[in-house]
Amino acid sequence: MGLALVLTTIAPEIGGVLVRGEKGTAKSTTVRALAAVLPPVSVYADDRFSIDPADPASTSPDGPFDADAEVLTRSVRLVELPVGATEDRVLGSLHLEKALSQGAVEYEPGLLARSHRGILYVDEVNLLHDHLVDLLLDAAAMGRVTIERDGVSVEHAARFVLIGTMNPEEGELRPQLLDRFGLTVEVAAPREPALRAEVVRRRMAFDLDPAGFGDRYRDLDRALTERVSTARDHLPKVRLGEAALLKIAEVCAAFEVDGLRADIVTARTAVAHAAWQGRDEVTRADIRRAALLSLPHRRRRNPFDAPGLDEDLLDQLLGDDELPPEPPEGPAPDDEPDDELGPESAGDSGPSEPDLGPESGEDSGPSEGPSEPPSDPGRQEDRAPEQPEPMTSGPGGDQPGDVVKAAAAYKPRLLTVDGLGEGAAGKRSRALARSGRRVGATTGDSGSLHLVETLMAAAGKQSTRERVGTRVALRSDDLRVAVREGREANLVLFCVDASGSMAARKRMTQVKTAVLSLLMDAYRRRDKVGLITFRGADAELVLPPTHSVEIAARRLDELPAGGRTPLAGGLLEAATVLQRERLRDPRLRPLLVVVTDGRATDGADAVARSLRAAEHLAGLRVTTVVVDGESGPLRLGLAVRLAEVLGAEHLPVTEVTAEALTSPVDRTSPVRRSA
Repeated sequence: MGLALVLTTIAPEIGGVLVRGEKGTAKSTTVRALAAVLPPVSVYADDRFSIDPADPASTSPDGPFDADAEVLTRSVRLVELPVGATEDRVLGSLHLEKALSQGAVEYEPGLLARSHRGILYVDEVNLLHDHLVDLLLDAAAMGRVTIERDGVSVEHAARFVLIGTMNPEEGELRPQLLDRFGLTVEVAAPREPALRAEVVRRRMAFDLDPAGFGDRYRDLDRALTERVSTARDHLPKVRLGEAALLKIAEVCAAFEVDGLRADIVTARTAVAHAAWQGRDEVTRADIRRAALLSLPHRRRRNPFDAPGLDEDLLDQLLGDDELPPEPPEGPAPDDEPDDELGPESAGDSGPSEPDLGPESGEDSGPSEGPSEPPSDPGRQEDRAPEQPEPMTSGPGGDQPGDVVKAAAAYKPRLLTVDGLGEGAAGKRSRALARSGRRVGATTGDSGSLHLVETLMAAAGKQSTRERVGTRVALRSDDLRVAVREGREANLVLFCVDASGSMAARKRMTQVKTAVLSLLMDAYRRRDKVGLITFRGADAELVLPPTHSVEIAARRLDELPAGGRTPLAGGLLEAATVLQRERLRDPRLRPLLVVVTDGRATDGADAVARSLRAAEHLAGLRVTTVVVDGESGPLRLGLAVRLAEVLGAEHLPVTEVTAEALTSPVDRTSPVRRSA
């Protein structure tokens, strides 16, 4: 992580860093500490856009500046972008106070202008709305921002280091957005007791004496600042030879990454790494390090793939022979590159001298790359799914059955929540939102100004107000903000029947494939998901509501089938979860998807108890869809009856796919469908 952050500050055109890791791994602490070790910048005192006075090509909307204009030297800014920021706050917009009070059209810079020549940090970037992430990545790639809105036309430089941190448990970024980040790193807490104890020791030392603790590492910070500055100056001198460029292209092609962005980013990162190590030529070791940082997140083929890279294949592609470089000047050192940014010893509680000299040497294989994080039971690639022993059972038995895998997911039909919500931005149900189609105006001071409605509200009051010339006299109670209709994310709660009556292999494969397809749809629409299963004696909340759709897909894949059908228990558990989530976030509207064939078999009065549970659940007034898993020539239609009691839409499992909507199949009744 430290190396990736340093490389992207040496060469911001790399495109930023995405840090993925579990909670409590000091992601935010590390990013905030980065600004303190970067070289200071010089700016004009009256320039809100922080252009470089030493660069004659730099222009600012506040300029031009005279030769005797005051120049200041300040620290690099760390600008934090809150998850709830609006597009106006990011890009900048019309200065409302001056527009309304003075009739002047003046641009108020946004966060992108403030972050020029600095760091733009987005914590929990996976929770930021997709269009804002796109906007940030475009600005980071282009280095400039053009604003054409609200009667304002402004273009300014926006060359910043974009850093995003996220916890994968709270949901992933779409692969298209992942690809736009230059580098991605995975971080995990150390499992070695000595390292964990050292972290605690240093944290407690800092709490007792923050100033003294910082003084102990002042020299190391200063040395790191000098090394970054030296690497920046050396960057234009690094040569990317033809052999190195072809090797980068070979590696990217072999890993089947889409497009050419991976090749460009890998090349830029390799050059930056060579400059960081003080080399004049890109070597095999530089390419290997760059590939480990720039390719893993670009190999994802679908949203449920975990980022990763086969290092054995990478070493095989790079080969054992070094690239033919230009003869190096001076003696060639023979150390392995040292990419550590701090003390290496777990037990070293004090600073150590960093080696700032150029380093090179033959790549020794996997040891040159970043060390693998220790095994984490929460990561899919680090553990094999627990497979229950296959056992056979009849529909009324209590023994587990086979674990049936889902087939390839398909595009499902869109399921939405009834009415108009006010939840977080997403792509599922209609809602009042900060962006979208303007449908009206209302009073208030939060949101985008509806200028026409504001002027209309003030027009009828001009005769009773003092006016300056012909200007319209405005008051705060005249302000009207736009009411917009967009789309919101929802809580999609799956209640899945895994009993013996659903355990026929073909039928369970259909059901799992349908649920997997709906999960992938929830991923794309930024929904929160939960998973309840019922089989045997009771129901179980397998996955509490979360943004991590990947975990839900993994739990579904490992779900065994067999045993009795406690349908009532499943519905009551769903009611409990929905009531609890409604208390936690009243704005998050739920969509309940019940997947069952409707055959309750957990007792003599199972059907009656199931219908009573359905009536209780219907009283919560939650939009519900019953996905009917019943198949075969003889159908009882129990799921249809369940849907009627729930006030839910009845959807046969074969019609979950979007293509089924255009199929000429008669959908009037289950009996006619089977015929």
